[in-house]
Amino acid sequence: MATIKDSVHDHIEVTGVAEALLDTPAMQRLRRIRQLGTVSLVYPSANHTRFEHSLGVYHLASEALDHLGVAGTTAERVRAAALLHDVGHPPFSHNVERLLYRHTGKLHDDVADLIAGGRVGAVLREHDLDPDAVADLVAGEGRYGQLVSGELDVDRMDYLVRDAHHTGVPYGTIDHGRLVRELTFQDDELVIAEGNVQTAESLLLARALMNPTVYQHHVARIGKAMLRRATERLIEDAGYDAETVRRWDDADLLVALRRTDATADLADRLSTRDLYKRAVWAELDDVPESLLEADHDRIGDLEREVATAADVDPDAVVIDVPPPPEMRESSSRVVVNGEIRRLDRQSPLVSALRTAGRNQWRLGVYAPPGAVDRVGRTAARTLGLDIDGALVSEVRRGLDATLDEFG
Repeated sequence: MATIKDSVHDHIEVTGVAEALLDTPAMQRLRRIRQLGTVSLVYPSANHTRFEHSLGVYHLASEALDHLGVAGTTAERVRAAALLHDVGHPPFSHNVERLLYRHTGKLHDDVADLIAGGRVGAVLREHDLDPDAVADLVAGEGRYGQLVSGELDVDRMDYLVRDAHHTGVPYGTIDHGRLVRELTFQDDELVIAEGNVQTAESLLLARALMNPTVYQHHVARIGKAMLRRATERLIEDAGYDAETVRRWDDADLLVALRRTDATADLADRLSTRDLYKRAVWAELDDVPESLLEADHDRIGDLEREVATAADVDPDAVVIDVPPPPEMRESSSRVVVNGEIRRLDRQSPLVSALRTAGRNQWRLGVYAPPGAVDRVGRTAARTLGLDIDGALVSEVRRGLDATLDEFG
């Protein structure tokens, strides 16, 4: 047994197959991948890694299994999946995942090849565990896959508390101990037991508050957009293999970006925090439906169109259209008066949080500081945004502002 001191859960005891998996190359790589990617550009202490998060998920999964009375091979399989659930993450976590998906067709939870091969697969087989069954759990399949990947998964419980701890933002603090203790199965469905609607709401509220404050902070989004632009050039212009990039760690990607002529400038800007600024920061209702539905190629065309009209370098315009706001946790199941109900049909808080999510959503257009005003005015016209001002900040209409005024 290995006992590991953790900043969130205190001491974590790692036993069985999980202990054997700890020192595999796939797990050790996670030490070099930041959990929050470019969020550290906003919160300097947000340097925690996917490795420690994976330990936390393993710990909470173990507690849940003990509470549910699950033991033997089934429990070992779930513990292995909990520890391995993030081994498929590319460098900088989610920051370049969608870009790499366009080239590889794989997301971070597509881990069957990683789990079946190499040292990980060997360790699982040595402990009489089927790698394919573990990969299925990582993907959220089956009864116990809900513990690893679902609306009430222990992954979410750990990252909210851990991200709040390392950023210093208190909104993600939840009573994960009670959440784990109140989990139960009814008709093979993972639910929160009777009398715990508020416990379920706390998870929903924490995620809703952390989203604009941490996960979608404008500085983090600008850094993410620049990193994504640089990585795209690395693959499409410099000829790097996307499958290879997917298996790098953060340092591997930064070194490659610095050493490649086509990406060196963006890499230097990211390294020195010389970031682009917001030229447009538009609310959801001000954005035409056609732009919300535009695919990657169409966004690229619009970026070049704005740059040409603004008379700036084609690479000086980045259009950042986030996906529509969603609340996966709102479909969590809770037991009320003996019957299973969806949280969004039981809690009036869900409707309010959905409205807040829409109100917090922003389309961003970013440009180097010297081109912000020109790009902002041009982008508003070219993109058909329903706004009166040239630069759009946190105020809906007509107020010019710089990023620093809100940082």
